[in-house]
Amino acid sequence: MHTGLILDALEQAIWHRGKTEGLIHHSDRGSQYLSIRYSERLAEAGIQASVGSVGDSYDNAMAETINGLFKTEIIRRNGPWKNVDAVEYAT
Repeated sequence: MHTGLILDALEQAIWHRGKTEGLIHHSDRGSQYLSIRYSERLAEAGIQASVGSVGDSYDNAMAETINGLFKTEIIRRNGPWKNVDAVEYAT
């Protein structure tokens, strides 16, 4: 993955979200996320970077577990959903 692609995704997320003050961006140690251009853009937007430690899968394990449980216990059990608002309300 190249920095340009990730920057495009970041720009889209910033535009969609609007206010980014106080936001924390967590990523792995992929070179595209640690690039100077990407780090500078996060800083310009007032977004604090948070990067996982090297060789440590535990920083992502909890998030993956929570996502899996959420999908199993809410999304699949109570679906099909009519729209995104219904999912947000259930969440």
